[in-house]
Amino acid sequence: MRLRAYLLVCGLVIAMVAEGCAVSTNPVSGRRRLYGYSWAEERRIGQEADRQIVHQYGLYDDPELAAYVDSLGQVILAHSHLRRPNTPKAFRETPFVFRVLDSPVVNAFALPGGYVYVTRGLLAHLNNEAQLAVVLGHEIAHVAARHASQRAFELLLGQVALLGGAVLGQEVLGLPGGDVLQLGSIGAQLLFLKYSRDDERESDRLGVEYAVRAGYDAAEAAMFFRSLKRLSERRGASLPSFLSTHPDPGEREQTIRTLAMRWQQQVDTDARVNQAAYYARIEGIVLGEDPRQGYVADNAFYHPTLRFWFPVPVGYQVINQPSQVLLVEEKQQAVLVLTLAAQASAVEAAEDWAAQEGLTVLDQGRERVNGLPAVYVVAEGETSEGQTVRVLRYFIEHEGRIYSLAGYSPVDQYPRYQPVFLQVMRGFAPLQDPARLNVHPVWLIVRPAERTAPFRAFLSDLPEPFSPETVAIMNQVALETMISAGTLLKLPSR
Repeated sequence: MRLRAYLLVCGLVIAMVAEGCAVSTNPVSGRRRLYGYSWAEERRIGQEADRQIVHQYGLYDDPELAAYVDSLGQVILAHSHLRRPNTPKAFRETPFVFRVLDSPVVNAFALPGGYVYVTRGLLAHLNNEAQLAVVLGHEIAHVAARHASQRAFELLLGQVALLGGAVLGQEVLGLPGGDVLQLGSIGAQLLFLKYSRDDERESDRLGVEYAVRAGYDAAEAAMFFRSLKRLSERRGASLPSFLSTHPDPGEREQTIRTLAMRWQQQVDTDARVNQAAYYARIEGIVLGEDPRQGYVADNAFYHPTLRFWFPVPVGYQVINQPSQVLLVEEKQQAVLVLTLAAQASAVEAAEDWAAQEGLTVLDQGRERVNGLPAVYVVAEGETSEGQTVRVLRYFIEHEGRIYSLAGYSPVDQYPRYQPVFLQVMRGFAPLQDPARLNVHPVWLIVRPAERTAPFRAFLSDLPEPFSPETVAIMNQVALETMISAGTLLKLPSR
């Protein structure tokens, strides 16, 4: 009778969501229950979203580091519920991919079906391999317990369901994954904010179990959660995305210690930490934003690698991603988007875009922008919510590439924002200033302490924007912590 009731509910859900729901097995509990998606659908969704994640956020360019993270992830996976003899074959044979994203944000997340991501920012804040093992175990647990699919069914709007509109969605207008008034949902933020706290606690428990079974001292992860708490406090109660909807970091710190002790008593394995080996792997990693991929200074955006710049209007937030640069007006009534067009010329790119069904072209023409050939188009179209948006789009040729600069606003607001759009688009120019071209990122170096002293004593001449406190958090110590001679320290260096 209970199953019939669930199936009745499922039938109602199917009428509301296209994917429907599925009665399937939970690899962790072994029980059958209702999910928003079948396991095969979860794998398909993960595979499709992975391509978008890689395109939008970019992989960190260090094959050896990528191979190291993937290798460790496969080791932890081998000790998870997904690889146990009594687990159904479909789960046991699902391949997993572990990736390092080129982002300074301290974050890790997983997509359904076996895709796990860590950022270079997170790797820089971990202190040893045991901590990374617990983080990877936590994300593997989200996939194994099928948390996203549970949320999709129970809430009708879960982590996976949001993929279609948030990451994969690109309208005829070219808006970046959402309409112009909903820019707070841009990108993968929606992917990892929807687990319940019970889900997170289960993933903490399983992550510790998997790491201990793999031979690691999982209690080491407690210090990482302390660092996360310090990061959140520096942001004035605005938690890093890795912490959103997670239990309080202080609570997790104590829970991790308790769980690790319990599992270490049950499982007769080593309790490896592997700090020196881990530091050797991450030394040289880029810290913070990489200016070679674009940076903001003096009210302008500069891109040394592609050799261009343009002005940034006052009051606009810059979101720099590998596939696009967004300039978002503070009230989110307007947005400018810079992307690369695939066509061979500005004329061809403009004609192809203007010819799309759903666009009404109001004006178009040619001009030169700081000596560069350019074509502009003014058009209108409707978002998926039925709002009419006016777009000014410039296609500009520069060093063999076609740049698209598009400004969007609601049609009734367009006269207000058109001058700003033109300021940016007609300000696009070749970058020739050697001082702007010859910039270098901040790198992580590992050095042994030359003497015994408070940590603060090792922090002279820090490169901007690093402060003593941010470096202390990265090392998981306090500024007044006494450091013994010979202790390995992670330091920023240009």
